[in-house]
Amino acid sequence: MKESLITQSDTPQKKAGENIKIAREVIVKLPKTDLHVHLGGSMRLETLIYLAGKDGVNLPSYTVQGLREKVFRETYNSLEEYLKCFVHLGAVMQKPENLTRIAYELAIDNQNEGVRYIEVRFAPQRYAGGEMDLSQVIDAVNNGLSRAKLEFNSSEVVVSGAEPPFDYGIIACAMRCFTKHSSRYFSDIFSVHSNSPPDRIFGLASLELAGAVVKARRRRGIPAVAIDIAGREKGYPPIHHREAYMLAHRNFLNRTVHAGEAYGPESIFQAITELGADRIGHGTSLFNPEAISDSSIKDRQRYVDDLVRFIADRRVTIEVCLTSNMQTAPELHHLEDHPFRMMMDNRLSCTICTDNRTVSRTTVTDEVYKAVNAFNLSLNQLKNLIAYGFKRSFFPHTYSEKRAYVKQCMEYFEKVVADSIR
Repeated sequence: MKESLITQSDTPQKKAGENIKIAREVIVKLPKTDLHVHLGGSMRLETLIYLAGKDGVNLPSYTVQGLREKVFRETYNSLEEYLKCFVHLGAVMQKPENLTRIAYELAIDNQNEGVRYIEVRFAPQRYAGGEMDLSQVIDAVNNGLSRAKLEFNSSEVVVSGAEPPFDYGIIACAMRCFTKHSSRYFSDIFSVHSNSPPDRIFGLASLELAGAVVKARRRRGIPAVAIDIAGREKGYPPIHHREAYMLAHRNFLNRTVHAGEAYGPESIFQAITELGADRIGHGTSLFNPEAISDSSIKDRQRYVDDLVRFIADRRVTIEVCLTSNMQTAPELHHLEDHPFRMMMDNRLSCTICTDNRTVSRTTVTDEVYKAVNAFNLSLNQLKNLIAYGFKRSFFPHTYSEKRAYVKQCMEYFEKVVADSIR
């Protein structure tokens, strides 16, 4: 008899599906999503080494083990230290063929662990200004993703309908702040707008990016589904990017915002009220009244309670990145300290993501496995968590097609579970 890969407590007080133990090999098979995954931070180290050698880019080491010891470590002391890894990754992302390869491999890596839908985000302005303009950067990434999609969806299991197909969306990240040394593109912006204050320049850059994304989707049929802002939160409020987000809104683009990762709950509130965010990246500080910096907020706990209710009522989805948050938030000593438990208890819409597969040494399977075990998720909670990933995605096709796709993926979820408990 086949051994069950999903077990649960036989305690009478437990409801069906509670206190489950699910094998990692089952989670690999489950259909999953990743709605918050950065292209550069998820590059294969072997590819980084190859591209660096090809393009003459200096690295601290030219072996996978050496890079893991010196750069891509298991722990970091802060978000700033975490972000230093991207200097090396970004250096090999200045050519279209490199971006295409990196994007293709990212899709393949996800397909190999059962991920059926991803929304890949990257900052085109970090790679433009040399061989590419913004449109060419977006095209290069799309070329790799579309190739991987075509190959996977041509396989027998997908064509026969036995398993759901793979799909993707593209999210373009604007930067909350940058310097003229951040990229050639940013250097040009500072030169052209030399009489403007930095905050205005940051907003203009975001507006230009939003326009490029709208153009890419409308004129070339690229599945550009949303815009995002990333980078240092403190001192760089989202209001400077409102014009870009209003342009996105007027052109039916979805909106997500990195918020509450390295700043207080008010950053999350501003992302929703100032920019109309549909989803929040990270949101780690949501339940922490002590993280509030705005002196005008007198009753901090009430502010947090109101904000949680506000998010729940509007079904604003939080893109949870467990491992990444543990690496960038020193106050989180154990995984169980992560506010994900409170998010679940308050019935918030959440989805499990990786953030950066390479920098955080993780996969979607790893993240889901950690969530199930650290927070004792029931089978129903796991199902809902995965369903939210599909339902709250910025799926680039019609609503009817999205409903059919979600249904197909969740039916496959049920099949994997049923096969695992026989």
